[in-house]
Amino acid sequence: MVMDARTGEVLHSRNADTRLHPASLTKMMTLYIAFQAVERGEITLDTPVTISRNAANEPPSRLGLRAGQTIRLRFLLRAAAVKSANDSATAIAEAISGSEEAFATRMNRTARAMGMTNTTFRNAHGLTQEGHLSTARDMTILGRHVIYDFPQYYNLFSRRSADAGIATVHHTNRRWLDSYAGGDGIKTGYTRAAGFNLVASAQRGQQRIIATVFGGSSTAARNARITELMDMGFGQAPRTASLRRPAPPGVMSGNEGARTIRPSGVVSTSMRPTARPIPEAPAAPAPEPAPDLLLSSVDTDVIDALVAEAVTAAIAEAIIEAETEAPTPEPAMAMAIATATPAVRPVPRPVQGAAAAAETVALAAVDQPDPTTTTVAPTGPEVVTRISTSGGRHWGINVGRYDSRYNAERVLLRVALNEMSSLDGALRRVVQRGGGFDANFMGMTREGADLACRRLQARGTQCFMIGSDG
Repeated sequence: MVMDARTGEVLHSRNADTRLHPASLTKMMTLYIAFQAVERGEITLDTPVTISRNAANEPPSRLGLRAGQTIRLRFLLRAAAVKSANDSATAIAEAISGSEEAFATRMNRTARAMGMTNTTFRNAHGLTQEGHLSTARDMTILGRHVIYDFPQYYNLFSRRSADAGIATVHHTNRRWLDSYAGGDGIKTGYTRAAGFNLVASAQRGQQRIIATVFGGSSTAARNARITELMDMGFGQAPRTASLRRPAPPGVMSGNEGARTIRPSGVVSTSMRPTARPIPEAPAAPAPEPAPDLLLSSVDTDVIDALVAEAVTAAIAEAIIEAETEAPTPEPAMAMAIATATPAVRPVPRPVQGAAAAAETVALAAVDQPDPTTTTVAPTGPEVVTRISTSGGRHWGINVGRYDSRYNAERVLLRVALNEMSSLDGALRRVVQRGGGFDANFMGMTREGADLACRRLQARGTQCFMIGSDG
């Protein structure tokens, strides 16, 4: 298979869809998911990884890890990319997903999202295993994603040697990289069942070509064939072409359910709790309440008006944001503003006596009542209390990390408006971390977070769950 990496155009193929053993070409996916996990904050390059007996017992090629040893993730990545170390690949998988089996599930879901329709992964290293198969086309697609989705890490695949913490490792394809002008990666693979495999890439000027060979009879024969394919690609590809990056596949962490939900459009209405009836308060003279105090009761019509005001304000903010990109607002959005109920401020009711006023002062001051509040009517004065949402709502979802708080808040608002049905009641929260600002929705149940993530991924929005049952 020969592909123009800039456009994804196939320039040559022969038996490109024949399912064969990929051998260590598998590690391209292992490393891709590791880069993805680092980018999403699931793990860091300096996270210490404790080596399991399973990882330490992997056959060569190996870094030489020992069971119980601790080593930073960055060294495992270097060993897997440069030396093609099987023990390092297994340790990476277990550090990210807990087990190699769970990691293989994530590998397969990511492969499907990339369009790798004829690939099945059973392990993270590529050693021969029944059912562990791929094709030249699928591996070319994967190589293109590695180049364009994580350019900051791509240099790993062209390093002739690297410090892997406990040893200096040397590249498995130094001979071809040194002999071919512009060659800068990507990955070799060999087992007896697979033969000599290689996904290679080279750049000359504005041209970049990816070529893949399965089943070479020797290293020399494989390198000679890949050189022929590369020369063919540079000869056929145009000198200049518009770069069409592949669409990132999103995060497939293993929380996704078996069903795929394909929403037909934005939900126009969402259910809200019905306010309990408020009993008549006994008439009695009372001092004028302070303007900051929480009101002892709220009329249902006022609640509805305030909810409408909040929704209108959110929609108006989204339209102002959209107008910076397109001069004409969406008709449905303009209609929502035109028909929105005007804001109505609640009228204070008298506070019953000095004791009731003292109780009211103790409550948190707010300007607008929340539609999730409930009125409690004891024998004494009425006090509005908020229903706790903490029980079981320890989960949330992350929809990206951004370079500024403003950008993270913009994304949260846009996602909330586009997915009102499953995010209704979730709290928008921006959390600053070392790499930027995380855009999170919090205060959700596990089932609610899972549903929201699947719906967002069906729309093409990257998302993963955060939180725990505890």
